Amino acid sequence: MDLQGQNGLLSTYREGWRNRSLIGVAISAVLVLFYVVLYWEHKVEEHFGVTPLTAVSEALGLRNRWYLYGFLYSVAMVAGGVYYLRRHGNSRYNRYRITVNIAIQIALGFSLPFIMPLFGGKEIYLSYFWPLKYDYLYPQTLADLPLYFALYTVVGSLLAAPLLAVIYGKRWYCSWVCGCGGLANTFGDPWRHLTSKSTKSWRFEQLSIHLVLFIAIATTFLIGLDWLIGKDHPTFHRIVAGNDWKDWSIKSFYGFAVGAILAGVIGTGLYPVLGPRVWCRNFCPMAAILGWVQKVGRYRIKVKPDMCISCGNCSTYCEMGIDVRSYAQSNQSFTRASCVGCGMCAHMCPRGVLKLENDWQRSGDKARQQLDVVDF
Repeated sequence: MDLQGQNGLLSTYREGWRNRSLIGVAISAVLVLFYVVLYWEHKVEEHFGVTPLTAVSEALGLRNRWYLYGFLYSVAMVAGGVYYLRRHGNSRYNRYRITVNIAIQIALGFSLPFIMPLFGGKEIYLSYFWPLKYDYLYPQTLADLPLYFALYTVVGSLLAAPLLAVIYGKRWYCSWVCGCGGLANTFGDPWRHLTSKSTKSWRFEQLSIHLVLFIAIATTFLIGLDWLIGKDHPTFHRIVAGNDWKDWSIKSFYGFAVGAILAGVIGTGLYPVLGPRVWCRNFCPMAAILGWVQKVGRYRIKVKPDMCISCGNCSTYCEMGIDVRSYAQSNQSFTRASCVGCGMCAHMCPRGVLKLENDWQRSGDKARQQLDVVDF
């Protein structure tokens, strides 16, 4: 870590807006309010007679408030990316990673979905897969998509994404491609040190992320079953999919609870309070799947033995709440299912103890052999 990185570390606790101060809480309140209005603007219109986000989107020439959201999302990533690179851009890995992530968001997360409908095509998002994009394996969704994109979605979700995680770890997606991870890496960077490293947080993470994954799989299965038998069983259809978008059903509940509350209001709105990876760490079902695959793949963080000075920089800057220092102190190279491969632990280490690598287990690597004892 050079002088630039050291200055960034020292400033972390000096700036109140980055440390749950009144300013930080106020920023969080604004973000939460934005997401509440975004998801429930029709309720705002019912009570106050205004549609603020729709009005702004129309003023900017965008089709609806969701395109406005995509635009603001991209702007936030670009602005956050500039901030991030000013602090950590001396790392080539960070420069490439953040630049690619922002480019993918602008091209595939905003521009392509905006342009395709102009030419009579479907609004498609090539940078998202099931179960993160939870409706992509719903039979009706696949039937409405162009054949090439339906095949892309199925193969990408069930084969390509896990296979790449075996080779490169989940970082290929969570830190290079995913828009949710991109926003956390850039816009959320000022609050990365706020992620809890406590045992209670780790236990909650294991419970919550696998619970959401189970609900995502169960919901997809029930939607598929409804597609097959729903016409003959109207009660089952009403419970699973609903007869109208306003009906409460399993499908609408998942969209409300996971898509709106966990991913938006909590997952992004609470960046300044709980850290930037609230969604990725605790609730993202795709992160859970890729994490399982990562544990049996090639990716790991290698520790150079007997070099750690216990400064704690690695653990402080881990946005996933991993106590990296404990592994470095015990000379244990490791793989954690929650690690997204952002590389900040290695970047902030003043002695170069840590290194991200893709390598199969070697019989002589005792640290790797001890991995199952310390990981979940």
